[in-house]
Amino acid sequence: MSYLASSRSLLRNSRAAIRLPTTIARTFSSTTPNMAITEAQTAIVKSTAPILKEHSLTITTVFYKSMLGAHPELHNIFNISNQRSGAQQKSLANALLAYATHIDELQKLGPAVERIAQKHVSLGITPDQYAIVGEHLIKAIATVLGDGLTPEVADAWVAAYGQLADIFVKREGDLYDQAGDWRGWRKFRIDRRQQESNTVTSFYLKPAEGDTTGPLPRFLPGQYVSIRVRVPEYGDVWQCRQYSMSEAPQGDHYRISVKRERAAEDAGATSADHPGVVSNILHDKFQVGDEIEITYPRGEFFIDIKDATKADAPLVLLSAGVGVTPLTSILDAVLASPESKMTKRPIRWVHAARRTDQMAFAAHIKKVTADNANVQSKVFLNTIVEGEEQGQAYDFQGRLDLDVLDGAQDLGLDSKETDYFVCGPQAWMVEVLHKLEALGVERGRVRLELFGTGDAEDL
Repeated sequence: MSYLASSRSLLRNSRAAIRLPTTIARTFSSTTPNMAITEAQTAIVKSTAPILKEHSLTITTVFYKSMLGAHPELHNIFNISNQRSGAQQKSLANALLAYATHIDELQKLGPAVERIAQKHVSLGITPDQYAIVGEHLIKAIATVLGDGLTPEVADAWVAAYGQLADIFVKREGDLYDQAGDWRGWRKFRIDRRQQESNTVTSFYLKPAEGDTTGPLPRFLPGQYVSIRVRVPEYGDVWQCRQYSMSEAPQGDHYRISVKRERAAEDAGATSADHPGVVSNILHDKFQVGDEIEITYPRGEFFIDIKDATKADAPLVLLSAGVGVTPLTSILDAVLASPESKMTKRPIRWVHAARRTDQMAFAAHIKKVTADNANVQSKVFLNTIVEGEEQGQAYDFQGRLDLDVLDGAQDLGLDSKETDYFVCGPQAWMVEVLHKLEALGVERGRVRLELFGTGDAEDL
């Protein structure tokens, strides 16, 4: 009998009752090394993927309710808006399914593991919290599957989670070590605010008075920082969000550019019901001179401007809305940073916006394009108002459509060395990725900035 058939039998037909709580707590003790997963256990976990697909969302819903009920302090880490919308539960369900499916070929999960590890360290996740997650995750599996969860399958999933936790703890430990003396949250002072559009405001951040951590590290262009603020609507707990750096490294300050999300007002809901609650607090309450806490710059979405082998390879930047922010950092760093080895690299920028009054950094990008012969840009605008001329305020009306662009001139399709950086709403990025693939671009040459819950990591 195949493992798939046998696991279905084990899960659905076994009458053996299983008592997990005490065993789980002991297994995931932070002081107890995880046992190595066996080949047989790997096969069992992989064979449960179809069953996990059927029940994973229920499992993750039970998991979060159980864990956050037992450890309410974790509300300070998890995005409550995503919890309320169900996005976090769906994301974890997809991640569990991907892990079960590829547990025998973990290299396929490498990019997703790196993305998640980067975000974890930006939030200050610690090894002991993996023990908490493991305990409540296996309990949730037991709760949902009931008596259908046999000891063999339970042991296999305990070992599988232990393996995954070890992978993350090791990688995250390496990342923490790279930060030097900057560990955890660091206080910064808002040195300046700058209105970039009617929805986007830039915050210039300098270390707070009395800070002795040391000079600011030169982040990699495209990376982000996590910020945290108290949210009264959520019981005054901390809520963390990630915001991209929006300029090249400057040495004495960081700049983040935050879009005010007005979903609550538009939907007639309360401010606590939508993911823009933190952005609204930043816009409304944080002024010049105020202090805010951020963590060390992180993220796997970046460009290595010191890579001389890319000096002549075309670089295509595709953005929509506030997705312009990390690409502005990349553009400025490539062209102007002293350590850049690619200042003459051919750069093509294609941006999509709803209206000109929502286009952050439009004047800056236009100036950069005018000043640098190796830079060209195209703008798609949904709504045109009287007085806006094609060729000046915009190039194309409507949503971004790669088919109307010159494949070679605007998208670098004539070179197999072209790199693509894409940032915007997740569904839009997926659409752009699939279109580029249809045009012959290999997936490995396309970089997506997956904020939020990052469900698109296994596209």
